[in-house]
Amino acid sequence: MNDLIRHPAILFVVLLLVMGAATALGALVFRRYWPIPKQHRDDFNLIQGATLTLLALLIGFTLSMAVGRYDQRKNLEEEEANAIGTEYLRAELLAAEASSIKKLLAQYLDQRILYYQTRDQEKAAGIAERTAKIESEMWRVVRDAAVAAPTPISALAVTGINDVINSQGYTEAAWLNRIPVSAWVLMIIIAFLTCLLQGYGIRAEGTKLFILLIVPLTVSLSLSLISDIDSPRGGLIRVVPQNLLSLKQSLNAQ
Repeated sequence: MNDLIRHPAILFVVLLLVMGAATALGALVFRRYWPIPKQHRDDFNLIQGATLTLLALLIGFTLSMAVGRYDQRKNLEEEEANAIGTEYLRAELLAAEASSIKKLLAQYLDQRILYYQTRDQEKAAGIAERTAKIESEMWRVVRDAAVAAPTPISALAVTGINDVINSQGYTEAAWLNRIPVSAWVLMIIIAFLTCLLQGYGIRAEGTKLFILLIVPLTVSLSLSLISDIDSPRGGLIRVVPQNLLSLKQSLNAQ
């Protein structure tokens, strides 16, 4: 299930098939063998409306969660760029180690850009490993400089490296913070029951197929959109590292 919701396109196809099957089950099986008496039609409409409302509320609430996480990832990308750029300037305060720190920061920046742009999980794991090594090397250089000359100036450089490392950690946590699988299961179950009721409640014989597919298609698109926004690597809606790319252009121009 976790792998499925990471790929919105595949999720859309699967959901459309499942929701379409639920509608067909209601229209062709339930409606034929357990028809709704006229005196119970109002009760059925009440239940159907309540189910549709509950599904709409769940989709709206989950979409809000996904958008909030997406905005958080965007904000953290900006904070990463600011932290790296600030430390790049502060590195000049450490005259002897300035060149080595700047070189490491440039390599670190390249890895952070790749982290945002890659879609492959294995490549992302390799990027994370290289990033950790560069962080350790940057910390070692700044630490040794601070120990050799414990001044307020060296403390600024140490604080800057801390900000760079912390911002990367916050970003990692935000990318791992996704909508729980249990919430997805709940939404899919309610969506299935809603489509089942939609087919079951059809009044006229020979209803056009495209009318029966409106609710399954709408539900599938909505859930796929949520999955797309909530999937940092698998969807079309992704965080573009525009601040990091702008910083790289700025550093290259120097």
